[in-house]
Amino acid sequence: MARKRLGFDSKFQLNKCNKRSKRDNNRISWLPDDILVNILSYLSMKEAARTTVLSSRWMNLWKHTTSSLDFRADNALARIRENYDLCSEERRKYEEWVDRVIRSHKSVTLKEFSVCFDLGLSSQESITRWIEFAFTRHVQKLDLDFSVKVKNKTSPRTHYTLPEEFLTRRTSGGNSCIDFKSLKELSLKCVNLTGQAIEFFLHNCPFLEKLVVHYTNKISNLEVCGPSLVLKHLELMHCNYLESVKVSAPNLISLIGPNIDVLLLENVPMLKEVYINCMHYNDSVEKLLPTYSCCVSQLEILTLQLNSHRKLGLGMHLTKVVLPTFPELTKLKKLVVSYWTDHDQSLMGLTPLIRASPNLQEFILELWMDDPSRSHRKVKNTTSQLPHHHLKVFKFCGYYGRSSDVELVRYILKNSVVLEKIIIDPFEPILRDFELCGEDLERIQIARGFAKQQLEARVPQRVELVIL
Repeated sequence: MARKRLGFDSKFQLNKCNKRSKRDNNRISWLPDDILVNILSYLSMKEAARTTVLSSRWMNLWKHTTSSLDFRADNALARIRENYDLCSEERRKYEEWVDRVIRSHKSVTLKEFSVCFDLGLSSQESITRWIEFAFTRHVQKLDLDFSVKVKNKTSPRTHYTLPEEFLTRRTSGGNSCIDFKSLKELSLKCVNLTGQAIEFFLHNCPFLEKLVVHYTNKISNLEVCGPSLVLKHLELMHCNYLESVKVSAPNLISLIGPNIDVLLLENVPMLKEVYINCMHYNDSVEKLLPTYSCCVSQLEILTLQLNSHRKLGLGMHLTKVVLPTFPELTKLKKLVVSYWTDHDQSLMGLTPLIRASPNLQEFILELWMDDPSRSHRKVKNTTSQLPHHHLKVFKFCGYYGRSSDVELVRYILKNSVVLEKIIIDPFEPILRDFELCGEDLERIQIARGFAKQQLEARVPQRVELVIL
């Protein structure tokens, strides 16, 4: 009897230990629902949804997350790029996916709602319904991107038009459950909307800190003005019919502005970062510089987009970059030059920009070249002795080992007193977002070989050379 009793007791103790072990190994499932939902909110939507396979306890938890509904479908977009005949079917699947998720979503608040896909005119009603859903959830960040990315360009097709009544019926109190007051970030790409619609968001979203508008055809004149605006970041690009913009925003920190005839800046005491698009002609730099005269002395980050194509007559090209004289940029710490050219021309014309920035710490050159082939021109030795006392990092994107490439790197090495790092990136900026073909990969591999051959022996030990 003792043996049987001992056997029973041992089996009981073993089962008890197994249950405790299982419970200990899955302690997270014993946490309250609100804590688990909070944990899931740190995951992406797809990652959170995958937790439904863990157990019945997890089946509906992800539907209550408040962090993000990010509807990105990169694989589907890749299939469309490969075969556009699949577009209609992929659009249908995408709409069904978004509708299915928002029908299931239970949280009353939402930090981010993002839609990024190639959607056509047939999706108008669905998109409007999704936007209304986001605002009824007191969304803080709304991102709508209907631009179509294909190799070498972004197609500026604008399919969706924001209905005027969507905003007007809110102002008349037609739907009290729509809440614009929680919005902090608004990004609209390939969305048609008027200047009045933008101004509506500016003045009815009291916490709006970031506004991005790309590819729209209905804006002609725009005012971003108001002493109570909390707006910190403003980005307006590819607004084809935009003629004038007036900006008076006391909290504005960064401005990515369009290339337009009339840009009026006033009351921007916090403005530290500016992007200037001078793609049409280089002499537009001269035209645009006075526009930013009120903030030049306070800039810390400057991005210039330049184009080498000039009106010199048929078949003629500039042999070097020619820029106007820049005012002294006393506080500038980071300079980014995005430069488009179609041949191997000298880049030394960019160096006055560095000399005009006595406290510059980082210089990034993004070279976009139509023809990446190397010329047979000999590399010229730089003779200038103009030390840069604060430049620590130089990054060259689009390096291919051309004579002009080597000349600029040698100039930086010779004149930068405290240089710490040179980053050579053979990837042309235009290739970063796309899957590379064999020809592109071969060219990049060749560029890496040129960089090692031309630079490794010349870079002193105190400077770190990084070839990506």
